[in-house]
Amino acid sequence: MRTSVYGLTYDELAAWLAERGHKKHRASRVWEGLYRQRAASFAEMADVNEECARLLGEHFFLRSMNEHTKQQSADGTVKFLFRLADGHLIETVLMRHKFGLSVCVTTQVGCNIGCSFCASGLLAKSRDLSAGEIVEQVMNVQFFLDRAGKGENVTHVVVMGIGEPFDNFANMSGFVRIVKHPKGLAIGPRHITVSTSGLADKIVEFADSDLQVNLALSLHAPNDELRTKIMKINRAIPLEKLMPAVDYYLERSNRKITLEYILLRDVNDRKEHAAELADLIGHRVKQVTVNLIPYNPVDEHSQYQRSEQESVRAFYDTLKKRGVNCTVRIEHGTDIDAACGQLRSKQMRNGTERERQIVG
Repeated sequence: MRTSVYGLTYDELAAWLAERGHKKHRASRVWEGLYRQRAASFAEMADVNEECARLLGEHFFLRSMNEHTKQQSADGTVKFLFRLADGHLIETVLMRHKFGLSVCVTTQVGCNIGCSFCASGLLAKSRDLSAGEIVEQVMNVQFFLDRAGKGENVTHVVVMGIGEPFDNFANMSGFVRIVKHPKGLAIGPRHITVSTSGLADKIVEFADSDLQVNLALSLHAPNDELRTKIMKINRAIPLEKLMPAVDYYLERSNRKITLEYILLRDVNDRKEHAAELADLIGHRVKQVTVNLIPYNPVDEHSQYQRSEQESVRAFYDTLKKRGVNCTVRIEHGTDIDAACGQLRSKQMRNGTERERQIVG
């Protein structure tokens, strides 16, 4: 049975070829064909002989998903809805920043974390994505850029799409190793950010890994009572278990962490919440950045609304006065289905009964 060639790390590809009698340098040529030349088939790869191309074609494929829908925003954001080989739909987003082009990738079909404000969890997790399926999302966005003919390249990756990346840890790790490899896409470790809703044991494992990429924690509340109300995961992993894992990460990796905080009107956006968040950060203040996120309303979660600008400013000012490094996320794609998982949910809600059954 053939599998995605994009799921192989460089070392895995080199070992696979060596086992079949090909010299080590052959892996470098195939890798260049995949990620630098971006060949449409193995046969089109320069400097890869016919025998090697045929062997690769017998065991691997390059394409496993098709573009189902695409939305383009006035600000340059592009949201892709891809259909996987088994019929499931996933979202991938291209965002334009002053510092480069960022792609937000999905790691699971659906999500079981159960955040009460999020469109991604409207449908339960069906399965994990393979490392190859995650890599292929980045490649498809790069192909889109290539077709535009402007010489643009993906420069940053955020693993913040549908699903919990740490619930698919092995495939997420493989993906990171593939996209940061210097012979391939060569996306620098500091240009890659992985987000988690708070799987404490996986934060520890992440700290012990050699990935050396950025970590973002979806916190969204400064205390257990409030966090449990809006994030189901806090019942199993409350702050008393989560924060020691954060401390371990900060000490072990010697890297900073970003705390993601979606502001929900009259729920978690008051000054007292900001003060409580500053207390929670405490001694970690020099190693933490808080990213305040304007909420994108979701039809199915009508109980939540976007915070007023006055509340956002007051929250921000309270944190800054306490010495907390704080930013307000620049919004992307507000004129399209901006919330993560929203386009997928809408397509499935408006689709035929047969399509709903196919995609889960």
